Amino acid sequence: MKQPAEPTARHAPVTRSWASDFALEHAVTALAAARAAQTRWNETPLGTRFTLIRRARHLLAVRADLLASLAAQARGCPLAEALGSEILPLADALRFLERRAKRILAPQKLGTRGRPLWLAGHAATIHREPFGTVLIIGAGNYPLFLAGSQAAQALVAGNAVFLKPGVHGSPVLRAFAELLHDAGLPAELLTVLPETTEAAQLSIEVGVDKVVFTGSAATGRKVLAQLAPRLIPATLELSGCDPFILRADADLDLAVNALAFGIRLNQGATCIAPRRVFVPRVIATEFEGRLARTFATRDLFALRPEIARPLRPVIEHALEHGAHLLAGKLRDDGALLGPLVLAGVPADSPLLREDFFAPVIAVVTVTGDAEAIQLAAASPYALAGSIFSRDHAAAQRLALKLDAGTVCINDLIVGTADPRVPFGGRRQSGFGTTRGAEGLLDLTTPKVIALRAGRLRPHYDPAATGHPDFFRSVITLLHGQGLAVRFTALKTLVRTALKMRKPSG
Repeated sequence: MKQPAEPTARHAPVTRSWASDFALEHAVTALAAARAAQTRWNETPLGTRFTLIRRARHLLAVRADLLASLAAQARGCPLAEALGSEILPLADALRFLERRAKRILAPQKLGTRGRPLWLAGHAATIHREPFGTVLIIGAGNYPLFLAGSQAAQALVAGNAVFLKPGVHGSPVLRAFAELLHDAGLPAELLTVLPETTEAAQLSIEVGVDKVVFTGSAATGRKVLAQLAPRLIPATLELSGCDPFILRADADLDLAVNALAFGIRLNQGATCIAPRRVFVPRVIATEFEGRLARTFATRDLFALRPEIARPLRPVIEHALEHGAHLLAGKLRDDGALLGPLVLAGVPADSPLLREDFFAPVIAVVTVTGDAEAIQLAAASPYALAGSIFSRDHAAAQRLALKLDAGTVCINDLIVGTADPRVPFGGRRQSGFGTTRGAEGLLDLTTPKVIALRAGRLRPHYDPAATGHPDFFRSVITLLHGQGLAVRFTALKTLVRTALKMRKPSG
């Protein structure tokens, strides 16, 4: 298909956005405008929304380098990495909405199958309706893909969006908002907020209808604390401390390459990067040797001070209790050079239970699958995990035992970018889902419309003396065990019904 040409003239105004001086009156004004625009948007045919998304996807292809360069500047990563981890999965997410959203959001009419007999004449249809205005609080590690795909789903579902970028994410999200506007999105439907915490807090204070937050568990608790008194629903995608389980039959070269990729991607600033590696004792020595040789060829880089300061004492504690460094350095001036790989980490080490957003891997020796699953569950986080094994059937069975929202077998991270699958965590890794059909539905609320045909309404009649026996008989007839019991209930039901029809006196 031919790519759309770049606009020759600037549309005015572009999406609403404010600088850092965003104040309460701005939030009130923006919310009022968003609510008015959302009412009109919700009445817009789905086909019109899908056309807009298709135009946006084509424009994304045209402006790929521009948006990727802005994302790369925000993350401090190469342009190619931003193209592959931000632009490509976002484009796939938009195409998923073009192709699947109509069927996902379509009203669901319930037929007679499974309907209780006593509800004869009753019909029900489940409709999906938008919440209204959704506040999306983005993350700094993937500033475009995560917030962009969530915003696209919210808009397709019929909502207006307040979009708060993560740290350094404003330029790329403003460029994406401009792209959506050029594709035909009304400006008031998408408000780009400043990156400040206060901007999100003010948006919640004035009464947005739902919040989607991506970030640390600690910040997630603060968001929930503000939402709770207002009873505003939320989807939270929080911290991870992901397990990486090797079985004794694993392809060790494949596993080592996967770890090198996972810890290198975005310099370890990925919520589903591998953090805890559980390796069977029978292959531990060989595996650690290959791991050390692979990381010996990798360039070291200094971790940012705000990451190194809390991480260093935990690493030193692990080293003091039997662990040893396979890669990385602890400098005398307090700095850490990563990626850091520690082997022989004790099973009770704090390093295995923290959500450090850093390029660090802790290798733990286990007796086998059962102990690996047990130790994996000891962390309070359950976002994702990986299993490496040549026996795919055994790996599938093990995956069912691993407490995580996503489990990749013989791979990690990239499978979660599939636009068809939902993404979300458990326990302190959050709740609710983003992306996929489930993520789209998560941005809607169900409305049931029930219709009763005919004039028969026996439940309107006043209670009679025989009603308890009547209902007992119905319950036993429909749900009792055994033909004899149910046949007896049928006879009682007929006798009671006849008695109830006789005039009193």
